[in-house]
Amino acid sequence: MNRPLILVTNDDGIDARGIHSLIEAIAPIGDIVVVAPDGPRSAQSSAITVNTPLRIWKHYEKDGLVMYRCNGTPTDCVKIGLYKVLDRRPDVVVAGINHGSNTSISSIYSGTMGAVIEGCIEGVPSIGFSLCDYDPRADFTEAVRYAAIITQKVLDEGLPKDICLNVNVPPVEHVKGMKVCRQCYGRWKERFVVREDPAGNNYYWLTGDFFDLEIDAKDTDEAVMRNSYISVVPCRVDLTDYNAINKLKSWDYEETR
Repeated sequence: MNRPLILVTNDDGIDARGIHSLIEAIAPIGDIVVVAPDGPRSAQSSAITVNTPLRIWKHYEKDGLVMYRCNGTPTDCVKIGLYKVLDRRPDVVVAGINHGSNTSISSIYSGTMGAVIEGCIEGVPSIGFSLCDYDPRADFTEAVRYAAIITQKVLDEGLPKDICLNVNVPPVEHVKGMKVCRQCYGRWKERFVVREDPAGNNYYWLTGDFFDLEIDAKDTDEAVMRNSYISVVPCRVDLTDYNAINKLKSWDYEETR
C-alpha cells in the first residue's frame, strides 16, 4: 500500500529552519513533497501571483522526499503543488513550522495560514504549525514532537468539511499538552518607524504591539499558550456570520419599476 502523501509548504522560505523541522517531524509518517517559496514570504495571507510568471525548480530529492522551490507566495505553492507537481491528491497539507506567532488576528495576515486555507478550499485536510518564538536560535523540539502527533491524528481521523487547523506552540522547554480552543479577540496597535533615504525622502517600516482584548478569558489560543499548552484552533473557510444574516434581514430591498 502507498504511504500517505504529504504536501508541505511555509512562508519563511525553503531554507528556513522551521520547514526542515517539520520535514523531520513527518518523515516517518508518509512521503513528502515540498513546494515552498524561494525566500521569505511572511504576511502574504492568501495572496496569489497574477501579473508575473510562476516558476518552480527542483531543490532536493532523496527517498520519500522531493523539494521544489517556487518564486510565488505560499498560496501559489499549494496551488501549483496540487495541479502541476503532484501526480496524485495529497492526504494532507501541512505548513510551517512558522517562526513566530500566528495566534488571534495574526492568522488573518499569515502566509502560513493562507497556504493552509488554500488546501482546505481544495478539500484536503490542512494544518498550519507555528512556534511562537522569534529567536533565531529557538528550540523546535516540542513543535516537532507535536507536529508529528497532530498530523498523524488528522490522517487517522480526518477533519470536518471546510475546516482547517491553526496550531501554535508556546516557547517553553516542555509543554503540558495541547488544547482545542478558540481564537483570541485581539488586535495590533500599529505604528510606523519613519526613516529618510539618501535623496531626502521618507520611507516607513510597519511595527506595532499586540493587545489581548479579553485577557481574563481561559479558552482562547493566547490564554492556552500562556499556560504552556499548545493551542489548536479549528478555522472555517466560510466567513459568513449566520447570526448576523437574521439581524440584518430588514435591510433586504427589492426594486419596483
